[in-house]
Amino acid sequence: MHLVMEVAEHGGDLSQIMKGINLSYVQYYKSRYEYIGHFWQDRYKSIIISKDTYLLACGSYVELNPVRARIVIDPKAYRWSSYNVYAYGKGDTLIDEHPIYQDLAQDERERRREYRGFVKGMMREKEAMRGEMARRLVYGSDEFAMHLKKRYKVNAVIEKRGRPKKDDNKNK
Repeated sequence: MHLVMEVAEHGGDLSQIMKGINLSYVQYYKSRYEYIGHFWQDRYKSIIISKDTYLLACGSYVELNPVRARIVIDPKAYRWSSYNVYAYGKGDTLIDEHPIYQDLAQDERERRREYRGFVKGMMREKEAMRGEMARRLVYGSDEFAMHLKKRYKVNAVIEKRGRPKKDDNKNK
């Protein structure tokens, strides 16, 4: 499951929000399907996203997950996604249109068309982005990543564990 969320300044602690979402869903699922045992493979992972086109890219990355998983061929066919809200104007009270989306065009019809084109472009780049997203803690420009590193000591990319591999060329 992927969510793109913005926690308001006084909106609460992200870990507590995720705990509430996880607990309520696990309880629902286990009672509905009489499931017993561990439910999630790992704890949740959060990524800091800059509020620009990177945010739009992350949203479309999430919306394309059902396509990557081969659940659907087209993201509009997956009813649990925000894609139809942005691409076709379907109403959904859980989703707030972000200003980045609003900036795509002045006209609502044109904005939706632009968004559909943006997502199609992301479909072509999906494999490259998938590998990049797997190791990221910060998603944004180099300047954004450097600002976070200086201010909060947050590295943009998760470093690989263990000793670096030996360079075969040095041993020859």
